[in-house]
Amino acid sequence: MKVLAENPAPKPFGFGTGQAKKHTKLMKIIAENRKAYFNYKILEKFEAGISLIGQEVKSIKMRGVNLAGSYVVLKDGEAFWIGAKISPYQPKNAPLDYNPERSRKLLLKKSEIKYLTGKAKQKGLTLVPLKVYTKKGKIKLEFGVAKGKKKFDKRELIKKREAEKEIKRELKIRG
Repeated sequence: MKVLAENPAPKPFGFGTGQAKKHTKLMKIIAENRKAYFNYKILEKFEAGISLIGQEVKSIKMRGVNLAGSYVVLKDGEAFWIGAKISPYQPKNAPLDYNPERSRKLLLKKSEIKYLTGKAKQKGLTLVPLKVYTKKGKIKLEFGVAKGKKKFDKRELIKKREAEKEIKRELKIRG
């Protein structure tokens, strides 16, 4: 009589299989442009590094950035983030010539810039910043190729949200 050896329980992925677990830091969202999701239909998203000076990095990490009214522009084969307000890290110690709303260069690959140039030239499409976050210690900007929503689309979205809230309220009362 032959005795079959029992198979041990499978080990979880990355544990004892010779594959080391990667310690990845999660993205920490610093600022988000929620209004952009309401005003625009986001078609594609891109991630770009931002060219900053030292005090701006500290200020952004302390949540001193405002995305409202900012946008991305492509000029001479480069991408720029315009209209974002980054308040000084220490207002009393800031340089005299510091401009919180200066344009900041975005760091993208040439192929991405060429692709975005074509998209930006299409009628009705724009480049809208969506969020600022840290990734592996670097500050990144996520922006999207977006198309503006019409007024009736926005009204329809508001009605849909209100209906969902009403359903939840009724279920909460009855349940």
